[in-house]
Amino acid sequence: MSTQPVRVVEAAEPMSHHEVLEALSGLLLSLFVAMLSSTIVATALPRIVADLDGSESGYAWVIVASLLTTSTTTPIWGKLADLFSKKLLVQLALLVFVAGSVLAGLAPNMGFLIGARAVQGVGVGGLVALVQVVIATIVSPRERGRYSGYLGAVFAVATVSGPLIGGLIVDTPGLGWRWCFYVGIPVAAVALVVLRKTLHVPTIKREVSIDYAGAALLISGVSLLLIWVSLAGHQFDWASPATAWMVTASVLLLASALYAEARAKEPIIPLRLFRDRTTSLATFASVMVGVAMFAGTVFLSQYFQISRGMSPTAAGLMSLAMVGGLLFSSITTGRLISRYGRWKPYIVAGAALTVLGSALLGTIDDDTSITLVGLYMAVLGTGIGGMNQNLVVAVQNNTAMRDMGAASSLVSFFRTLGGSIGVSGLGAALGSSVAGNVAAGLSRLGIELDGSGETARSIPDMASLPGPVREVFEHAYGVGTAHIFLLTTPFVVLALVAVLFIREVPLRTTIEQADDGTSR
Repeated sequence: MSTQPVRVVEAAEPMSHHEVLEALSGLLLSLFVAMLSSTIVATALPRIVADLDGSESGYAWVIVASLLTTSTTTPIWGKLADLFSKKLLVQLALLVFVAGSVLAGLAPNMGFLIGARAVQGVGVGGLVALVQVVIATIVSPRERGRYSGYLGAVFAVATVSGPLIGGLIVDTPGLGWRWCFYVGIPVAAVALVVLRKTLHVPTIKREVSIDYAGAALLISGVSLLLIWVSLAGHQFDWASPATAWMVTASVLLLASALYAEARAKEPIIPLRLFRDRTTSLATFASVMVGVAMFAGTVFLSQYFQISRGMSPTAAGLMSLAMVGGLLFSSITTGRLISRYGRWKPYIVAGAALTVLGSALLGTIDDDTSITLVGLYMAVLGTGIGGMNQNLVVAVQNNTAMRDMGAASSLVSFFRTLGGSIGVSGLGAALGSSVAGNVAAGLSRLGIELDGSGETARSIPDMASLPGPVREVFEHAYGVGTAHIFLLTTPFVVLALVAVLFIREVPLRTTIEQADDGTSR
């Protein structure tokens, strides 16, 4: 069966800035609602988990379930974009997202909510992948920095408004946390309408078969790995028979996925992409920075509400510090890259600031000045903003158009995978740290815990606790939050090392690159 693409004739004149923005308006709106679904739940999670009688593990898995399906489906959506209508695929992704949102809002218990979040994540994976693929289809790498800045701006606005909207919804009588999931549905509906009117991109169709075996093995291997990271340390010991069989099975599944991908005519993740030094190092850096990015958005909200006694709305306002830095650096570096054609200095500077911000947040506790915490968050956000979208630009610059969907989704896949592993592992580490400190603090007060330790591991309703007991939990979560950022710091140091060794290739001024690396 032929694998040669049927070329679509492009317009002779390049699209103007206004035309590109018009074409991307629906996609940017789609990206907004996808990012909103992740951030709006952050400030509401302590209330959700308390209402549904969840635990610290359940808290983390409400986030991880979405990240897991987002990460595992992102490369699949990217590959489909190389084969089928991008417009149809993004509309399908929006419909899947809406279905997951409805189910999450109706959740009667933690298990149902986690499953609904997994459905949401499938839709989010499509939206995250397809936005970048469409940009690569209609904009040259030299101009792509400007539009990557818009992506960073949308990400920042969603991150700012998400916690604020979530906090207001939770604090508003008559609404409640379920509306945190319903509120995105009208926005998704508007995005669908806008897409039908404005999105017109060429479709390159090829008569090929999709590597379903490789996709299934990849999803199974990654999912089992994340389940192990989330459960180890409190459901069973790190060194235990459960760990042995889960890790072994995960490694075998992923090795089988690599074997299947290497033999497939149209692999989900073309392994040839990793022959390129920039792609390999940028992908590795994305995994490492994903840990820091999701740790900052997930666990700091819990820190402000439990350790510092803030309302969900106030905790949402604190996110402005981190997102302000992210917004500034993503837009500024994007414009500088488009103007001067250089990208490596901004990625290296971003990685260095991410290391600094993570290390500084590793020093906080329940008594640290709120101003200082906000400053540390701003440093971390500025660093992440300088890396996130610019790593995608670097990879796209070295990729032929026939692999653009797979390559564009590759960086997002590994960044989200890093975030999934990070949230799972850091959630387990936070739970263990909090349990130990709570047990020790309550023991000093003469309060004995039951043998199961569930009291120490559960997320309490802080308002209902007596003063001395509340102080024990506040201190435990303050120290525990610092602990997870100290654990994060070595990962972002590795990201810095990786980007230092990336070889900077001048940005192309044409959209398409031939397989031999020349522009056309």
